[in-house]
Amino acid sequence: MVEWLRIRPERTYVDATTGTAGHAIEIARRLTTGKLIAIDRDPEALAIARERLKAFADKVVFVHAEFSKIGDVAADLGTPFDGVVADLGVSSLELDSRGRGFSFRWAGPLDMRMNPDSPLTAGEIVNHWPEKQLADLLYYRAEETDSRRIARAIVRARPIRDTEHLATVVAGVRKVRGRQKLQPATKTFLALRNAVNREEEELEQFLSRTPATLSLGGRWVVLSYHSLEDRPVKRAFQQLERQGSFRVLTRKVILPSDEEIKNNPRARSAKMRVAEKIATAEGRLGGRLQ
Repeated sequence: MVEWLRIRPERTYVDATTGTAGHAIEIARRLTTGKLIAIDRDPEALAIARERLKAFADKVVFVHAEFSKIGDVAADLGTPFDGVVADLGVSSLELDSRGRGFSFRWAGPLDMRMNPDSPLTAGEIVNHWPEKQLADLLYYRAEETDSRRIARAIVRARPIRDTEHLATVVAGVRKVRGRQKLQPATKTFLALRNAVNREEEELEQFLSRTPATLSLGGRWVVLSYHSLEDRPVKRAFQQLERQGSFRVLTRKVILPSDEEIKNNPRARSAKMRVAEKIATAEGRLGGRLQ
């Protein structure tokens, strides 16, 4: 990510999904007079990032917001960005926090909110949505082929007490097809997380608003973890290239090496795409950053 972002020490960069600052630290340490704009909608993650980036406090501006608000952030700051990075995965903080309800590895509350101020929880969906609406959610938001069977089982098992109970219900009815690479409840949890956090809508807005925030020569790096994330990114980059405003730099999607997967198993499904802005909305061609 750092290599493709091509960081200039005096420029302005955005980590649109700061999390606990894994990427942000690598960007900030390469800046001199430049700035890093650290955005995240999870206040707990942002607090951790603020602590981890304390040594770079004079270079970092923290923004508590959804990444779909990147246009508003750029307008407030009054400056274009020379690079934007977004990691669309759930942060390790959220996955490993029992009280957040993102994981089926243990009993946790049916929450799954990245922003605790959001009104909708996974519990509301699981225990109150009609069976057909629940089945449609599983099918369209996670491509779960057993969606109707799972939705029927969930409705019959209500009230679902916690994430462990939900995972058990799903595993009990999901068909086994060949060798199972995923835990049976993986797609159900993905669909619920997607709906609770409006992930598809947020991504769509982020993809449509980011181009205008980038300066000529600015680079845009996006990491995705499943096809429902990667496909929209790929399509958006291709459309921008057809319009002549961006150049796609990653003709083949970049995947983690075997060594990286060994050191960090959660990277195994990551896909990285990079594009570079080469023209303004008015079609004036621009060169690379000098």
